[in-house]
Amino acid sequence: QAQLVESGGGRVQAGGSLRLSCTGSGRSFSSDAMGWFRQAPGKEREFVTGVGPSGASTYYADSVKGRFAISRDVGKNTVYLQMNSLKPEDTAVYYCAARSGVVITTAAGTYVFWGQGTQVTVSS
Repeated sequence: QAQLVESGGGRVQAGGSLRLSCTGSGRSFSSDAMGWFRQAPGKEREFVTGVGPSGASTYYADSVKGRFAISRDVGKNTVYLQMNSLKPEDTAVYYCAARSGVVITTAAGTYVFWGQGTQVTVSS
């Protein structure tokens, strides 16, 4: 059974950094585009960033551009999200997701596999 498991969430002060990991099991995700989404209380799930299968192509939401960086290690079946200069508005549950193919999309409905989420809390 294919699974994605996120880790690395926690509480940090504004301006701090966190690194999230998302490790797949049960199948290889090396041919899939991977994305990170987040959902704050009372808000819809939103796209944060995505990476293509090779790792060469990436896409960021404007709200995180220049502060977050996505990368992947195909050999470890793992995707990372380095988050720097965190702001209180970054507080949310962060989810990783996978979709077949090379195209990075921002629509959550186009992703097939989802992790359980990891909480990120940024205090001011």
